[in-house]
Amino acid sequence: MKLPIVAYGDPVLKKVCTPIDAFYPDLDKLISNMFETMYNASGVGLAAPQVGLAIRLFIVDTSGGDDKDKDRYKKVFINAEIIEESGEPWAFNEGCLSIPDIREDVMRKPNVRIRYYDENWVLQEEEVTGMPARVIQHEYDHIQGTLFTDKLGLLRKRMLKSRLDAISKGNVKAEYKMRFPNQSKRR
Repeated sequence: MKLPIVAYGDPVLKKVCTPIDAFYPDLDKLISNMFETMYNASGVGLAAPQVGLAIRLFIVDTSGGDDKDKDRYKKVFINAEIIEESGEPWAFNEGCLSIPDIREDVMRKPNVRIRYYDENWVLQEEEVTGMPARVIQHEYDHIQGTLFTDKLGLLRKRMLKSRLDAISKGNVKAEYKMRFPNQSKRR
């Protein structure tokens, strides 16, 4: 089932999320729905706050759903903790499903060491590099209550303010279902 993606301005996107346990209700169904939602929106990552849940869960699939991609990195991250970020920071033009039509260069380190539970509740620890590391950092930020726009300079944030306000009011076109926190009821 495709879930509505929460738009910029919703308080859930600014919350530090809470851990879950193996008895979280319908977790397998939620994970499946999140993948379906992410693929429908042509995303490569999706965090639980983006579907309105303040829990420490996110998913990544750098292939965007292309099962033939030989470099595919597809994982479920539950109660993730980034242990270390390393390397020389590099800029990349990032976007976010909760902030459609805005893309900005964000500096991130190229390597992460992350500890998390997978969908089978097996504790994992791995080092990830390159684009998968960047996607992990972006989604991890979501469960920490941080958006990529929070990493921009003050001047750039001011320049984007009216566009961000418009998104929160539903004045944006997205090719997927969204939920807007400040949308006028008289539409």
